[in-house]
Amino acid sequence: MATSPILRPSPAAFPRRRTRPKQTSLTLFPTAARHGTCESPSEASAPTPVPDRRTKPAQELVGIARLAASSPCADAKRGTEYFLLPVRSILNRCDSERVPFHWTVNPYRGCEFGCRYCYARYTHEYMELDGGEFESKIYVKQDAGAMVERDLVTKKIWGEHIAIGTATDPYQPAEREFGATRAILEKMAEREGLRLEITTKSNQVVRDIDLLRRISERSSLTINISITTMRTRLARLLEPRAPRPDLRMDAVRQLRAAGIAAGVFAMPILPGLTDREEDLDAVARGARDADAQWFGGNALFLMPSSLKEFLPFLEQKFPKLLRRYQEWYGRGGYAPEVYRKEITERVRKLRAKYGLGSLAEIRAPRELQPPQLALGLAAAPEATT
Repeated sequence: MATSPILRPSPAAFPRRRTRPKQTSLTLFPTAARHGTCESPSEASAPTPVPDRRTKPAQELVGIARLAASSPCADAKRGTEYFLLPVRSILNRCDSERVPFHWTVNPYRGCEFGCRYCYARYTHEYMELDGGEFESKIYVKQDAGAMVERDLVTKKIWGEHIAIGTATDPYQPAEREFGATRAILEKMAEREGLRLEITTKSNQVVRDIDLLRRISERSSLTINISITTMRTRLARLLEPRAPRPDLRMDAVRQLRAAGIAAGVFAMPILPGLTDREEDLDAVARGARDADAQWFGGNALFLMPSSLKEFLPFLEQKFPKLLRRYQEWYGRGGYAPEVYRKEITERVRKLRAKYGLGSLAEIRAPRELQPPQLALGLAAAPEATT
């Protein structure tokens, strides 16, 4: 698959850091994240253009960009277009040392939830599309069930960690109409010995409880529900089309009541927006009350394509935070290390306070007998004397 380079925003958009008094805590944003207290911004951020296939001759497109350009439009509603994308595989190998899984499954490209901070916007650039179209051009992978059935037979996935929903939400609104995620899970339910992990912001996952229970009887299954804040108004600003936080928390409750391993991700934790102690405490307390098995949270990571979408949003809604984000994320995707350590410690204390585990503890796979061995033992004749 050919990829186009990720273009970083212009350095001119990020002024040099001015000399300021030494800060004792990187979480001091007194009132910037409160509604009604925003001040007019002093400076604007200028997005940098990214490749756009509409200005490139079709014959120059290659790989996934060419496939996307030829994908037929299947539907259009809510200001979003849906395209049918032909693919050769559903299971994708992941060799990154930064993640704990070896295989990923993303039934869709793009996500209608439109989270302002979404790191995965860069994946649209592989198709020569602007990251700003991530929520308005959704690509549905064709024949998902048949493709994953073939993958499960031909790829060596016994005992391998398969993460579903790493770049786009598998239960976004498109799933109601196209059902690619359910088609994939139906085929996985026929297998034994898989190690599956699903991450979603949607309560639509409870639609598949019957299927998820069947999978968990034969394989290892964990489900992460992402809830960045319990404040409904703030959530609507940050994640415009995602279900309300209380509906997501109720999904955790229903999954646990069905005997399915589930926990809460307060991810990402956004500096000055969702990182206050009382906000994180509310999410952790809700997780405990919903019988979640684990609670996790990491500081925001911003890819360049995400940064150029997020900064104008801050400028409009939370201008007091604009300069800080420019300084922290303008030269790299991560918040300062001292802040990240502070967040890690805060999450650790919340786990201890509410008796919640970590996903790393849950991820340890249970002992599953290879199907061929199980078959051999079942078929062995009884010993005779």
